[in-house]
This record gives sequence, C-alpha cells and structure tokens, in this order.
Amino acid sequence: MQYGKIIGKGNTATVYEWEEGTVLKLFVKGYPKSAIEREFLNAKAINAINFAKPKVYEIICIEEQTGIIYDRVEGETLLNWVLKTGDLQECAKYMARLHKTIIQNSVNNVPSYKEFLESNILNAASANLIDRERALETLAKLKDGDTLCHGDFHPGNILLSSGHTMVIDFMNVCHGDSLYDIARTVFLMEYTPVPQDAEDSERLLRFKKTLTDLYLVEMNVTRERIQDYLSVIIAARVGECPEEYR
Repeated sequence: MQYGKIIGKGNTATVYEWEEGTVLKLFVKGYPKSAIEREFLNAKAINAINFAKPKVYEIICIEEQTGIIYDRVEGETLLNWVLKTGDLQECAKYMARLHKTIIQNSVNNVPSYKEFLESNILNAASANLIDRERALETLAKLKDGDTLCHGDFHPGNILLSSGHTMVIDFMNVCHGDSLYDIARTVFLMEYTPVPQDAEDSERLLRFKKTLTDLYLVEMNVTRERIQDYLSVIIAARVGECPEEYR
C-alpha cells in the first residue's frame, strides 16, 4: 500500500497517513534497524498499560526503509502549544498530570534504565576515566525498581487535543525508579542546547528553566532529590548524543 500525506516530520522519521485510523512512522534510510526494533518492542510491551498513548501494531519494511504502524492520534505538540501561548504554568500542569499516569505503572519486560545509562557512559569517548568511573559509581548506588519510565518525556513528545494529552515516542522506554524519569525530563527540558539559529537564545533558556521549575513543583519533587540521577544522565549524554558536545 502507498502511504498518504505527511502528518509530521522529525530528524529520524516522517509520519504518514496509513490505513484508516493508523499512521506509518517511517524512519530515514540508514537509521539503525536495531533502534527501530527496540522502539517497536518497547511500544508493544506497554500496549496494554493504562495511560494515554497510541497503540502499536506492526513493523514493516518499504524498499530500503523501516517503519512502525501506530494508531492515528490528533493534536499539536505541547511544545508548539506552549511556544504559541506562552502559558508555562498550564504546560507544566499538562505534563505533570500525564507523567503521573505513566509512572504509577510497573513493568518488567523492557530494559533497565541503568543498562541504558551505563552503555552511554561507556560509549562517551570524550570523557576521561575519572569522570567515567565517578559516574558509574554514582549509578550503582541509585535505586533499582520496576516503575515504568518513558525515557523521553518532554513537551515535544506530548500531543494536546481539546485539553487532553497523549504521549508518543517509545524508543527509550525502560523500568527503574520514578525519580530517574523525572530527572530525565528535567535534563531534556533544561539542559539540552537551544537551536543555533534561535533568534533569542537567552529568552529560550529562561523559558526552559522556568518551565522545568514549574514542572517540578507540579510533580512535588525537589532538585535535591534528583541531583544524583541528573549528574549520571549528564555524564551519559556524552555517549548518547555526542554531536551535542562537538
């Protein structure tokens, strides 16, 4: 079957209309098949868990590209909504309400967050041995757990429609401690770089920091409680996304 019009486009994949009520998330040529399969298996593992998300159906190959079939969901990203409205308080409330519905669940058939962090720490070519050992020591002391962690929970992965939110993108779903997932969200919102071509980078940085503060208030979590998780996430990011550190 030929896919229909483009619904959304990102760095790694384009989302197309597919059969009635579904979409095709088609990854770019050359994107690692192992990563696509990981997303599919993660999404399938949490299909029956009760929180707002699109259901996954199958993984398919079209010529030289691989894609995943999901339920079609309507709405704009929460990121676009908050940039348009400037309503940081309401954005934080939307995020916290949805995130709480995710981390109230338990799961054991997805990878551990510690495996994800350890692998990226070891892959961090630019890190010196002392920093790497310190990060691994801190990681070993962090809590294990069976809490469902989304792993990439941020406004760009949340869809908003008529006041209802839904989360997408299951590449980094894992199990662990809920504070890891909250710390990961803090990192993704506050610590990731703003686009180089941004017109007002200082304003965007303040925007990111304020939204993060409001989100933590809504989650009833202090920065002190997530500090060790955050330090390890920062160390692991060098191996996860080395292009951010060039």
